[in-house]
Amino acid sequence: METEFKKAVRLEIVHVLFLDIVGYSKALTDEQQGLIDRLNKAVRESEEFQKAAATERLIKIPTGDGMALIFYNSPEQPVNCALEISRALKDSSLPLRMGVHSGPVSALTDLNDRTNAAGVGINIAQRVMDCGDSGHILLSKRVAEDLQQYSQWRPHLHDLGEVEVKHGERVHIFNFYTDEAGNSDPPKKVLDANLRHRPTTAAPAKRTAQVQRPSICVLPFANMSGDAEQEYFSDGISEDIITDLSKISALHVVSRNTAFTFKGKAVDVGQVASQLKVSHVVEGSVRKAAGRVRITAQLIDGENDSHLWAERYDRDLNDIFAIQDEISHAIVDALRVKLLPEEKKAIEQHGTLSSLVSDRGLQFIFDGAADLRRRVRGRRSTARHHYPDVPARGGD
Repeated sequence: METEFKKAVRLEIVHVLFLDIVGYSKALTDEQQGLIDRLNKAVRESEEFQKAAATERLIKIPTGDGMALIFYNSPEQPVNCALEISRALKDSSLPLRMGVHSGPVSALTDLNDRTNAAGVGINIAQRVMDCGDSGHILLSKRVAEDLQQYSQWRPHLHDLGEVEVKHGERVHIFNFYTDEAGNSDPPKKVLDANLRHRPTTAAPAKRTAQVQRPSICVLPFANMSGDAEQEYFSDGISEDIITDLSKISALHVVSRNTAFTFKGKAVDVGQVASQLKVSHVVEGSVRKAAGRVRITAQLIDGENDSHLWAERYDRDLNDIFAIQDEISHAIVDALRVKLLPEEKKAIEQHGTLSSLVSDRGLQFIFDGAADLRRRVRGRRSTARHHYPDVPARGGD
C-alpha cells in the first residue's frame, strides 16, 4: 500500500477529529510532555479509537500541542471519539478543544516511510477547532447536516452560524454538547465576531424614510426532558416569551399560532426569517428534572444567521418566571429597543406570581396539567371507539 501512495495521489473523503491543548505553549517544557501524555492516554482509551485502529482504518498525526485523527467509515466515528475523550477528561484539568470535519485528504508516506495524510479536509477541521475554547466540540456544517438526520444526534447540535477564520475564509460551525460532554457556552470567538459585525448606526438619509420596527419570531423551545408529557412545559415558556415581547410597541412579534407551525421541525433560521419577513429569530431548549430546570436561549440575526445573544440558565423550578423575564429583557437589550415605563412593568408583572408559588406548587400545577392531558386523550380515544363515524377534531 505504501508503494501505491508513492505512485499516485488519491483523494478520499474522510472524517477528521482535530484536537489541541489550550494554552499548551504557555506551559513549561517539562509540563508540556506531561500534558501530551495525559492526552494520549485519554485518546488510546477511547473505544472508537481502538476499534478504528484494530481495523487499520485510522491515521494519527501528531501536531505538537495535539493531534489529528483521521477516520474512514463514518462522520459518527470522530464525534463518538470526541464524546468519549470529553467524558474521560470531564473532571480533569486538561484544557482540550476539538473540531470535526468531513472532507478530502490524500494519503502519503513521509521521510520515515510512515503513512501520513494531507489535504483540505484536515485544514478545515483545524479551523473549526480554532473557533472553540476549552471543552468545546465544534462541528463543520457538513458534519452537522449528516448527523441531524438521526434523532440520537439532532438534540445536541447547536447552530452558531458562520465565523471568519484564517486568510479571511468563513466556516459555518455547530456546537455539539450533551449533559456529560462538551461546552454549552458560545465560543468567545463567535461572540466577539457577532459584536464586531453588529451594524452601526447609519447616517440619516437625505430623503425622509420611515424607521422600521425590529421584527421577531420566537420558535417553540425544544423539549429536551426525554418525556413527551413535558411538551406543555416547553411550549408554555415559548408562549410566555411571545406574550411578553408582544407588549413592546417598538417590536413586531410573530403570533404564537404562526410560530408554532415550525414545532418539531428541523428549521433553517434564514428560511424562517425570509418566509415570515422578520429580522430576528429566537430559539432555545428546555430540560426539566427533579425540581430543576435548564433553559438555553439564543437570539439570531435572520439576515446573516449570526448570534446576537445566547445564554444558558440552570435554576430551581421556582425561578421559572424570573428566567422568562431575564430572557425577554436580554432580547430587548440585544435589539437596542427602548422600553416605555409601562412596558417594562408589564413584562415584570408575572414575576410577582413566582414569589407566591412554591416549587412544590409549581410541580403540582405542571404534573396536574400532564395528568389532564392524559385523561382528555383517553376520553377522546373511548369516544372514537364508540362513535367511529363522527369526525375527529384537530389537536390532541
